[in-house]
Parts: sequence; structure tokens; C-alpha cells
Amino acid sequence: MTALAQTPVRKIIRAIADAAERWSDADFPPRVRATERVVERTGYSVPVIEYALDRLFFSITQRELEAVIISELGSLDILDGFAPRAGRPDGWAAPAGSTCIISSRTTIGVAVVPAIFALCAKCDVLVKDREDALVQAFFETLAEELDPFAQAARASAWSSGDERAPGLSAFDAVAAFGDDSTLAAISRALGPGTRFIGYGSRASAGYVTSETLASRNASAEAARGAARDLVLYETEGCLSLHTLFVERGGEVSIAGFGELLARAVEDANVEFPIGERSAADTAAIAQRRDLAAFRAAGGRGAVFSSENAEYAILVEQPPSEPPHFLPRTIGIIAVDGPQDALAYVRRHRLRLEGFALSSGRADVIDAAVAAGAVRLTRFGELQHPPLSGDHGGRPRIAEFIRWIDKTV
Repeated sequence: MTALAQTPVRKIIRAIADAAERWSDADFPPRVRATERVVERTGYSVPVIEYALDRLFFSITQRELEAVIISELGSLDILDGFAPRAGRPDGWAAPAGSTCIISSRTTIGVAVVPAIFALCAKCDVLVKDREDALVQAFFETLAEELDPFAQAARASAWSSGDERAPGLSAFDAVAAFGDDSTLAAISRALGPGTRFIGYGSRASAGYVTSETLASRNASAEAARGAARDLVLYETEGCLSLHTLFVERGGEVSIAGFGELLARAVEDANVEFPIGERSAADTAAIAQRRDLAAFRAAGGRGAVFSSENAEYAILVEQPPSEPPHFLPRTIGIIAVDGPQDALAYVRRHRLRLEGFALSSGRADVIDAAVAAGAVRLTRFGELQHPPLSGDHGGRPRIAEFIRWIDKTV
């Protein structure tokens, strides 16, 4: 039996929401201490970390938690054993059991959301935390809200081969974030009965239509949103803007939009300053910028960047080149229509998490869906996913329960 097995789910939800509300206060002492540690670990500037923590904890409310659970399972009562599975009077929910969640290196607090839904499912949860101990600090607040969390929610840091590392085969479920090789290695370490929930590496894209480019104001608004999506988290997360398609034929030219985007990035750099950056990253950005400048000198495209390579906007990047995946660096792919964007995604085998749209034109939406994007949104909202969003196309809570027959 798990530590939360006898705790009503509504009580669990209220405690999680109350803890998140405390963490929504930038002056809450545990958050202040965690912010300092996250800055040290990631090298991101303080405003970036504060934005990330706000987006994370503001979204965790009682109303949103309940809405997600009801949308996936049909009711809250099903988690307390008082209601059967929809359409299956003999199918009842039980916790998946002991659950391990392995955080990613980049996304701040990425393990918190699956952890809280696993706890709502009444699982015992162990999180592989990062060096900043963010999840552990949040779990300590949970335990202050509700005593059983002290046993149900645990977090610690370990590395591969570490003597402290738990044997993954002992868990009933393992959720992990990472690239394909990391997920494959974790999968091989699991027992035959362990449920594996893998969140692989993904990218995000954006599309600016010619209708948007018919208005300079609309173009500038799209550029401001794209700049925020680009600069946050140094373009590292799966919801960062990694490639940008801009349609030909607008009143604002492709190069003109690139200039608007560059100005917006400079403004965003003030709001979200660059933190620590490696010399290797700076050199790589400068190299891409210089190559684009060489092409522009030959009459192909344009480039907008700062002298010290703080960012780079590469206009009319050749479709043969994949996204750059460098901090605050993006290539603008000129397209005649959404089918060109779809062809680019397929050519480079991009697995898309988000797709930002400057308008709701039907053919662009169809292409984004065909490209496999999990989430469609407006520019400026890529980095602000709702709690109800299916990260990586996976449900939030359904994979942390098991269905049992309860025939009489």
C-alpha cells in the first residue's frame, strides 16, 4: 500500500495547490534559496529563473488539477475507489505504485508536474533531482501541508554508477526526460513489469503568414512574441523557438521581418538578460553569423546580430540546413506556403513539441498538425504551456494509474 493510499484525492489536490501558491511568492524563503541555486546550476540570469518559477507554480491550482484529472479519468472519485472507469463498471483505478521520475538537465522544474500528478494518483514518488535541489525543496513544502507527503514524495540527486542510485528495476513506473540515447539506456535498466514513460528531446517551430506581414503592426507583434520564445532559457528547452518559417508575398519582406525580430530580441535581452555563456557557444554563434554574412554579401539573405554574438537572426537560411540549436540563434526559412514548412520538418526529421502561429489560417494549422506538433499556440506563448497540456503528447495522470477488475 502506498503512503497516500488512504488519503482522499481532494485533500491531496488541496495540499499540492496550497504548496504551489506559497511557491508562487517570489519572496517565499525556500523559493529565494532555490532561485540562487538554479542560477548557479544553469547559468541563466535571475529574471529568467523567476519567469520559469512563476510559470510553473502559477499554473498549479486546485481548479486546474481537478480539471485535468476529470478530463482524463472522468471523475475525482475514481481515484478514491468510489467510481468505476467510464464505460467499464468492472474497471477500477489503483496507483501504478512506486514511481521514479528522472529530471532533465535543462528545463527548470520539469519533474514537478509529472510528480504532482503521480502523487494525485496516490503513487509513492522518488525524483532524481538536479544539483539545485528544487524538487526536494518543493516536496518539503508539500510535507508541511500534508504529513503523508513526507513518505510519499522524496527527491535526491544521483548520477549513473553512483552507489546511491536506486535500482530502476525495483520501480513499478519510471518517467524520464532526455535524448534518445538516455531514454534507451534507462529503458534497458528496467524490469519486465516496469511501466516506462519517456519524454524525448523535441523542438518547436513558428510560422508567420503573409496576412500578418500585410501589416507592420501585426508583424512587429509577431516578432515580439517570437523574440520571447527564442531568448528564454537560452533556446535550450523543447518549447524554445528553434526554427521560423516566414511566408513570401507580404508587404513586410522576409528581411524586413528579420530586422523587426532582431530589434525585438534586443529588447527581450534587456528583459531577460543573458547569463553565463560558454566561449564555445559564443564562437559557434559567431561562426553561423559570419557564414550567413558571407551568403548575404553574395546576395542571398541577410543577417542581424550583435558585434559580440549575443544573438543571431539568419534570414533566408537554406532549407538544406537543420535548425542551429544555439543560444538566441535562429534561421528564418522563407516559404511559399505551409507545405514548404511541412517538407522542412520532415526532411530534417524534427519531432515537434510546439508550433507558434501568427494567425489561425486553416492550411497552416493543418500543416502544423501534420508535422506532428503536440501544441499549437500564439507567438510569445510557446514557453507558457497550460497545466492541462499533454507534454510530448502523453497524458498527465492516466499513465500513473493501473486499471484493475473488481468483479463481484
